Amino acid sequence: MRNSVRPFETRLRALSMALAIMLFSALAAAPAGQARTYKVLYNFTGGSDGAYPYYGSLVQDKSGNLYGTTYQGGSYGCGTVFKLTKSGTESVLHTFTCGSDGAYPLGGLALSGSTLYGTAANGGDYGYGVVFELNTKTGAQTVLYSFRSAPDGNYPWAVLVRDKKGNLYGTTYYGGSSDYGAVFEVVPKTKKETVLHSFDYSDGKNPFSGLTLNPTGKILYGTAEEGGSSGSGCGGYGCGVVFSLTIKSATYTVLYNFTGSSDGGEPWGTLALDPNGNLYGTTAAYGAQGNGTVFEVVPKTKKETVLYSFTGGVDGGTPWGGVMRDKKGNLYGTTILGGANSYGTAFELAKGTESVLHSFDDSDGEYPHAGLLQDSKGDLYGTAATGGSYGYGVVWEITP
Repeated sequence: MRNSVRPFETRLRALSMALAIMLFSALAAAPAGQARTYKVLYNFTGGSDGAYPYYGSLVQDKSGNLYGTTYQGGSYGCGTVFKLTKSGTESVLHTFTCGSDGAYPLGGLALSGSTLYGTAANGGDYGYGVVFELNTKTGAQTVLYSFRSAPDGNYPWAVLVRDKKGNLYGTTYYGGSSDYGAVFEVVPKTKKETVLHSFDYSDGKNPFSGLTLNPTGKILYGTAEEGGSSGSGCGGYGCGVVFSLTIKSATYTVLYNFTGSSDGGEPWGTLALDPNGNLYGTTAAYGAQGNGTVFEVVPKTKKETVLYSFTGGVDGGTPWGGVMRDKKGNLYGTTILGGANSYGTAFELAKGTESVLHSFDDSDGEYPHAGLLQDSKGDLYGTAATGGSYGYGVVWEITP
């Protein structure tokens, strides 16, 4: 059975995203994970504190405080940037007004010192979204760039990546010269934006994920969840690509075209990079079992290897948030469906063996879309988009 997650636009407008009606039977028992403890750190109430922490992974400062975004809620209902202390105290650093400061932040945040950098999917001076910075001590928010209509980028839905010079890089889901999305650079000091690449469908379409910067700071890696040379595959939208972009020359290269077969299709999440330059990610659909994959792509050879295919049963299904990689080479991520209760999972993939670390049960969160954060102790942190005590999502922790 093929499982597709489109159309995303419709799912975004309807906050339920049709997830409540998508249940998967337990097809096979997943390997038992190592003993870990799951804990809800915060339940969003849907009011001024925020609602629906969808796609943005959390970031952590040196004191252990966590920072993230909620898609809705806040004083104006247009989303928030929040801080969560170790003791579980949540405070809103910024509530979006749906005006020039932005609206509906979908992506996560980048942190440098006491400054957060992020995007809001809508709002701004022209209604197409913004890039912003926010001082964690004062809560002062500054819009660094307001997106205009094409050929500029439109609707930045992903987390930003920052280089050593302080320049910011990201993607927009629409816009660019063909209106299929763009890769952009914003220089905070000058508030100047440059479109580095406009997708044209044949080389990818609608990049949803954030970018990964290689250690030299010269090459960006990312995914586009549609388009590519697979053409009419994956429901007629194309099956997506993995790409690289050399910043200085703006040289764009497709590293892999997904076919929507056993190799997977529709890569939504941000990529992880190992010391050898190999890339790791997830596809939200297709694969051998039709419920998404974890994959590796080697840029030098442009070869893709499927590391795991989800069944949609207790092992999970439909991984959106990509994976993070620890120093031992283990991969961690989430699935928005499957698990023992059909509300999604947090999983570990170690040497090809997948282990479910937690199956969400609605009361402790449901449908985790975002990637994970791991601290120096090995503790994992994440969000669930909905569920929890009030139904508006949670921040959670898994400890060894």
